[in-house]
Amino acid sequence: MALMQVSFLSLSLGREVHFHAVVPIERFGPDPARAEKPEPFRTLYLLHGYRGTSTDWIHYSRIKELAHKHRIAIIMPSGENHFYLDHVEKHEWHGHFIGRELVDFTRTLFPLSSRREDTWIGGLSMGGYGAIRNGLKYAENFGRIIALSSALITYQIADASPDYRDMVADYAYYRSVFGDLTQLPGSDKDPEALVRQLRSADIDLPDIYMACGTDDFLLDVNRRFHHFLEEERVQHVYIEAEGQHNWDFWNLHIERALDYYCGKPKGGAS
Repeated sequence: MALMQVSFLSLSLGREVHFHAVVPIERFGPDPARAEKPEPFRTLYLLHGYRGTSTDWIHYSRIKELAHKHRIAIIMPSGENHFYLDHVEKHEWHGHFIGRELVDFTRTLFPLSSRREDTWIGGLSMGGYGAIRNGLKYAENFGRIIALSSALITYQIADASPDYRDMVADYAYYRSVFGDLTQLPGSDKDPEALVRQLRSADIDLPDIYMACGTDDFLLDVNRRFHHFLEEERVQHVYIEAEGQHNWDFWNLHIERALDYYCGKPKGGAS
């Protein structure tokens, strides 16, 4: 099992960035004792929440143990409170970084499968939104989405007034991250719009696995997206279970999500 921090120059972000990786491999490079190459790893790009860092999953969860259990590589980038979205004015393309550049770079660095069905994206809270948005936006790369306690706040901030404030942030912050909030519905930041675009283009959607605690302040927006997926007849898993917006819930449900996907062939169930 290898745990490492990697730095490289990101063209999407215009600066050096770093990510953490857990790769269930005993050694790098060719093994003279083995004639055949090892099977490439399935990969989960795992996103942290608001005010978090790329080490959160390492410090607060059992992700190393789960990577070993399922023989899956885990790549953990930093979202920098940008909700994993592009920032056009700053020329910082966080979505493109997550959805394409990081996938391409890690595949050249580690023995990862290049197959869509072996490439997954997941996250919690802000990272849950980032996983849904970028998993749909870059559906050609991702076969599965794992979204825990997702901050699907696009429902709440669309057309918000300048005096808007919630328990996370205010209008100025959301305006800086999401752009013109009056233009949010129907944009590529709107998960519902992305689903409709993929359906209209007859493009396969990634499998979607959602979980949210019954005492989570984001339960309503998770239910709303679940109901939308039901109305659109999008195959998915949706779980409501006892829990709050905390690591007790996320630890339990990242394990259940990986057990569910790693123990069955591709294809969700609603």
